[in-house]
Amino acid sequence: MSMSDPLGDMLARIKNGQHAKKPAIECPHSNLRESVCKVLTEEGFIRGYETVTAEGNKKNLMIELKYDEGQPVIRELKRISKPGRRVYSKIKDLQPYHNGLGVSVISTPQGVMTDHTARNENVGGEVLCQVF
Repeated sequence: MSMSDPLGDMLARIKNGQHAKKPAIECPHSNLRESVCKVLTEEGFIRGYETVTAEGNKKNLMIELKYDEGQPVIRELKRISKPGRRVYSKIKDLQPYHNGLGVSVISTPQGVMTDHTARNENVGGEVLCQVF
C-alpha cells in the first residue's frame, strides 16, 4: 500500500519521537524528505540525519532529534500544504512565522529552502511546513 503523504508521515514521526524522548527516529528515504531534513539541520531544529541502507536495498533516513535541557527543540511542527490542498505563496505574501523565530520550509524551483532564503533569492513556491 502506498503512502498518500510521505512528508506528513516524516513530520509525525519526528513529533512522536520527540514526545517519547527518543534519541533518533527512522523513516523511509525520499529526496524531498532528505531536503527537508537538510533545512531542519541547517536551522538547528534536529542534530542531523544520515541515509542508511536497510534490507532489500531500501534506503532509510536516520534522523537524530535535538533536545535542550530535556525539552524538545521543536515546539511546534505544522504541515501546511497537504495532498488534498496544496498551498502556494508568492514571496511578498509570505509572512515571517512567529515573528521570525520559526521558519517556513518552502519548495521552490531552486530547491527546498527556508522563507528567509527564499526572500533573499526572491522566489516563491509551495509552503511545505512551518517549524517553531
